[in-house]
Amino acid sequence: MRELVVEADGGSRGNPGPAGYGAVVLDAASGEPLAERAEYIGVATNNVAEYRGLIAGLKAARELDSDARVRVRMDSKLVVEQMSGRWKIKHPDMKPLAAEAARVFPLGRVTYEWIPRERNKHADRLANEAMDAGKRGGQWEPSASSAALSTSAEDVRAARVVGDAAAGAAKARAALASGAGGAGLSEAGGSRTPDGAAAAQATLPKTTEVEGAGWGPDLGPPATFVLLRHGETALTPEKRFSGSGDHELSEVGRRQAEAVAAALAARGTIQAIVSSPLKRCRQTAEAVAARVGLDVRIDEGLRETDFGAWEGLTFAEVRERYGDDLDAWLASPKAEPTGGGESFAAVARRVAATRDRLVREYRGRTVLVVTHVTPIKTLVRLAIGAPPESLFRMELSAASVSAVAYYADGNASLRLLNDTGHLR
Repeated sequence: MRELVVEADGGSRGNPGPAGYGAVVLDAASGEPLAERAEYIGVATNNVAEYRGLIAGLKAARELDSDARVRVRMDSKLVVEQMSGRWKIKHPDMKPLAAEAARVFPLGRVTYEWIPRERNKHADRLANEAMDAGKRGGQWEPSASSAALSTSAEDVRAARVVGDAAAGAAKARAALASGAGGAGLSEAGGSRTPDGAAAAQATLPKTTEVEGAGWGPDLGPPATFVLLRHGETALTPEKRFSGSGDHELSEVGRRQAEAVAAALAARGTIQAIVSSPLKRCRQTAEAVAARVGLDVRIDEGLRETDFGAWEGLTFAEVRERYGDDLDAWLASPKAEPTGGGESFAAVARRVAATRDRLVREYRGRTVLVVTHVTPIKTLVRLAIGAPPESLFRMELSAASVSAVAYYADGNASLRLLNDTGHLR
């Protein structure tokens, strides 16, 4: 069942006074705005305007998908508590509005959550635009709205962390169908290309689409993997191979884990957490879990490559000691690191099997996958159909976020790569 998020607000300049409401419907998996509503309603109280915003948002969600589950997020404690059934509705103006809101979707399909005002900026701006339009003697016009562009840099980063623009892709597919016609070298990570991926991503608008996933009928919401590389360990800044070694996060790594946890919690769309069994990933995953109130599931398929005798060495040290083996490894994905390590071809088979199993289990949901450099790059490579040598041409920083959406027809779409905005 599809999940939508409704954020609504209302305001009155005088209470009672000139009033208006605003509401936005978001895709729960991607955070992408799907519909906006706003209206100047004349003289009314704040509470009446808030209820009118709620009703408008619920009706907009019903127009998008009458079978959806809806999460309502508002900064009105009164409306949230009354609609949740915890507070009695005593005011005569509120009772019919609450009853109308309750009738939009069947009982049990809508949940209510209070959020602080600073997290309800989109709906708040729409309400103010509606009141401004009323002051001019007119009504709010979608074409004149700047609500979607008015969020702070922190809000934009939080939205980008989720990384999935699946809803936009689904709308495009539905429109077409309706007749509208060194990075992989080690956990020390790094790559042999400049660190420009995150900066390039940061310049893209949130709704940028390069969709390669199943043009045709709308296949429903995808399984979305939000791919989180663990935070730094003591080996990371020294650029040492760190595969099967069970290293802890450093102090820097712990701060990185807390920063990404705060960003993911602010957006509120993670529905499950799966982690590599290695300690550096488990510690990163647990930081997120503590923020979002979820358990961490461990999956052996997400562990890092076993680098054999190269574990703990720098690239230069491996070159000096095992030069021929290193050349073979760089030349072929089937070559193993010295001492019986794991080839990239073997990693790809393991990661693909893990991917397929998790996609089946989390169809239509957003799952945080906390893992390592090689598994993340392998998932990205497989999603875009890139050759094995592309592993050496991707930057993947510690505590970076990437995202891939997997559709029911077997196609995949890369949504985000190496985002580190939450660390700035």
